[in-house]
Amino acid sequence: MATVGIIGGSGLYQIEGITKLKEVAVKTPFGAPSDKFITGELEGIPVVFLPRHGRGHRISPSEINFRANIYGMKKLGVEAIMSVSACGSLKEKYKPMDFVIPDQFLDRTQKGRADTFFTDGIVAHVAFADPISKEIADILEKSAKKLKVKVHRGGTYVNMEGPQFSTKAESNLYRSWGMDIIGMTNLTEAKLAREAEISYATLSAVTDYDCWHPSHDSVTVDMILSYLNKNVANAKAILKMAIIEVGQLKSFSAADALKYAIITNLAIVSEEKKKELGVIIGKYIK
Repeated sequence: MATVGIIGGSGLYQIEGITKLKEVAVKTPFGAPSDKFITGELEGIPVVFLPRHGRGHRISPSEINFRANIYGMKKLGVEAIMSVSACGSLKEKYKPMDFVIPDQFLDRTQKGRADTFFTDGIVAHVAFADPISKEIADILEKSAKKLKVKVHRGGTYVNMEGPQFSTKAESNLYRSWGMDIIGMTNLTEAKLAREAEISYATLSAVTDYDCWHPSHDSVTVDMILSYLNKNVANAKAILKMAIIEVGQLKSFSAADALKYAIITNLAIVSEEKKKELGVIIGKYIK
């Protein structure tokens, strides 16, 4: 059985049927993760949960320690991650309460988020043309459709900086580029998951039309949170079904992402760096 990771909001580890719940504090070379990890089992499938903003939503998107979060998942044996997050819609067809499973990302972050494990004496260039792992996206889509939850497959997620929302000029620019949804977190997770050889897919819950839409002037943060909370039940149901199927997969597309990616001769990499990245590159160190 594969270990399945879930990154999302607080409360997702309360999915009905999860047993053997335990909080685990993980130390990483990159500092502290967003919170303690929650481990458990669902019908024999090992599951690891992490609230990306910390319980109580304490951490701003720009302040999330993405490297520690993904490193912690890897250290706990996670082979596949399903990320659940809120997003704004850039197209009329993606309505509030819908889900979107994007297959591409566009980076509009501006504050230099640490998005690679390979620094200070070691370089790796992972293939990232297809940032979403199709095998997980397929299962998420199938699970949503079985539950008759409105889901859209494909499209591009614009990863903006935040924590402020877009200006109308920005929103209309992204629409003119043909972008689909917008959020503040998932691209950095996807990059690091690929480096850690963890397959990754996103289940994005549409909470509102971004500010381009005529209805936006009447939208409040309370309304957005209301839509998000209503979607939690659907997200949990989708995840419950998807976890079991993902956990039974025999192979994952990102499992050998580093095979030809590490450019630096490992013989010249310091022992300190090898130890730091041992959880990630251990199988390549002879």
